[in-house]
Amino acid sequence: MGNRLSAPQRSNGTKRGPKLGTKGVGNRSKRSKGPKVSKAIRRGQTVLAAGAVLWVPGPPKKRGVGRKKPRLALIHRPKYDDWSLPKGKLDPGEGWQEAALREVREETGFSCVLGEELPAQHYLAQGRPKEVRYWAAVPTGGCFIPNREVDRLEWLSPKKARALLTHERDRELVDALLELLPDRVSG
Repeated sequence: MGNRLSAPQRSNGTKRGPKLGTKGVGNRSKRSKGPKVSKAIRRGQTVLAAGAVLWVPGPPKKRGVGRKKPRLALIHRPKYDDWSLPKGKLDPGEGWQEAALREVREETGFSCVLGEELPAQHYLAQGRPKEVRYWAAVPTGGCFIPNREVDRLEWLSPKKARALLTHERDRELVDALLELLPDRVSG
């Protein structure tokens, strides 16, 4: 039995994420009552988006005492040729947490449960202000299937994830997640 976090190679060279049970579809009972997307936002106001830092506990250490650092899901977007965390714009009428759950599912193939909220990001995207809210999240089921928007997914240690992420702002989210996790989970 191999490491369940070492995804098997597919015929096209991509990796599949860890196969998990399909029970549960995420935390739908805690939908955010936050701002809803309106037509005004599409006319030049702040773009609202949501996402998550999807993680699983690290594998056991060689001597069997404790665990290694957790593994984080990073996605590769061919349109931008970058490595990032799953995120996307809120749909009209959609709450923040609902959008985060949907985006994780669309971009990674995994359903998840959202945990604590991580620091929000504010930056300019194509000349428009953008606000992205993130949550820590653990997968509850599903598997990655490459598509036009996301062609690769890698489960990496925090150190390797920080090195591969394209944007510094995403590295800050990795650090924020590690601060939240108890020592027994984060190594």
